[in-house]
Parts: sequence; C-alpha cells; structure tokens
Amino acid sequence: MYDEQRIYSLLERIEDAILLIQNQTDSIETADYFLNSQEGIFMLGGVCMQLIFIGESVKTLDAKNAGYLADYPEIPWREVMGLRNVIAHEYHHIDAEEILNVIKKDLPVLLSVIQRMKNEI
Repeated sequence: MYDEQRIYSLLERIEDAILLIQNQTDSIETADYFLNSQEGIFMLGGVCMQLIFIGESVKTLDAKNAGYLADYPEIPWREVMGLRNVIAHEYHHIDAEEILNVIKKDLPVLLSVIQRMKNEI
C-alpha cells in the first residue's frame, strides 16, 4: 500500500518546481541567455537547483513507494533521477543547451504526468 498523502505532497512540490522553472524561463529562447550575463548565470543556477529538487523528490517517491513510478512508463524516471546526479556532482560541466532542452521539451511532459498522478490519488 502506498502512502498517498506523502505521494501527493511530493507530487505537489514537483509540480510547483516545474511551474516555477517554466514561469521564470518562459521568454528564454536560446541557451546563450544562461551564459552571457550575470542574470542568466544566476537563472541557470536557480533552474538547476529546482531540477535537483525534482530529481531528489522522484528518488524519494521511488524509494518509499516501490513500483509506483512503473505505472507511468511514459516518463524516463531513471533519467530524471540521473539528471539530478549530474547537476549535483558535475555542476561545472553542465550543458546550458541541454538544460534548455529539458525546460522546453521534457518539463511540459513531466508536468502533465505529475498532474495526472495527482488526480489519480
């Protein structure tokens, strides 16, 4: 049996982190923005912290609720957790283009699934 209250809380926090990233980066069109100004570098750091939080929350969901994430195979959960590890342990080798790709392509899909997961609890 899953701890539905704990799952819901984590899903809500993941959703909030995704929405924060999307709201703050909505107008960014190229990865150069992250590299060419103090504001951009600061923004990249903030986005990366939120991505670490998302990955850590997914790791917690997986560890505390074995098999739960398998019900949502459209998300590569291991990659979500892996991105957290890359950002946390190889911060100086972060590819701004890859981060922008995650923001623009991967996060909308993840948000949709997270919202569906919340609705199914």
